[in-house]
Amino acid sequence: MDDDNTRGAEAAAEAGAESEAQATPQEQGEQGGRKKAPSKGPAGLLSTFGKQKPEPKPVERKVDQVRVSDDALASIIGLSAHEVPGVVGMAPASMSEGIRRLLGARQVDEGVVIEHPHGEGRADVDLHVVVAYGVNIPVVAESVRERVRYAALHYAGTKLDQVRVRVVGVSRG
Repeated sequence: MDDDNTRGAEAAAEAGAESEAQATPQEQGEQGGRKKAPSKGPAGLLSTFGKQKPEPKPVERKVDQVRVSDDALASIIGLSAHEVPGVVGMAPASMSEGIRRLLGARQVDEGVVIEHPHGEGRADVDLHVVVAYGVNIPVVAESVRERVRYAALHYAGTKLDQVRVRVVGVSRG
């Protein structure tokens, strides 16, 4: 069966080559003065149009590897920041978070921005917090840093290199 298909393709290629050879100069002018390259058969078409791609290398992963998404990490960080005495809440870190808040959708990851400049397993975090009136803001900020670093490392396995606490408001607690 395969031999019949191969023979049919070769015959069609030869017929095409013969018709090119018999073309008049006027017909060649209509083709833009370009001569077609002789057909190479089915194998030639494969090498011309669809070069075979090398097999993708399998990604080596540990069998029991666990990855924590940025959303889950942001939730862990947000919840741990809320546990610190003196923190009243989190403030929106972006316009989209502000719109979500206006629409009534408060989330635990609000005010948390995560970046991975050092690769996987390490991160930098920006926290936008609102503190209670009358608290020592530098002490609360340091407590938030410590609590967030501990939670990220022990609950998510992510080492936080930089934790920037931005106090964006003071409220009656």
